[in-house]
Amino acid sequence: MLAAPSEISICGVYMPPLLLSGVLGLLAATGIARQLTKRRLSRHFAAPPLVFVALVILCAGLIETFLIAG
Repeated sequence: MLAAPSEISICGVYMPPLLLSGVLGLLAATGIARQLTKRRLSRHFAAPPLVFVALVILCAGLIETFLIAG
C-alpha cells in the first residue's frame, strides 16, 4: 500500500498535498477549458461551468494519484 505524503515543503512553508493538487488541477482545467472554447467545442455542453468544475475535480484527482502520491 502506498504511503500518502503528509506535507510538502515549498520554500520552508509546509502545504498539504491536497492543496497543491487542487491548485495544479485548477490550472490544468483552465487550460483545457480555454482550448475547448478556442476550438468551439464548449458550445456542445448544456452547462459549461459545471463541466469546468468536473474538469477541476478530475485533473486534481489525477494529479494527486499519479504525481503527488506516487
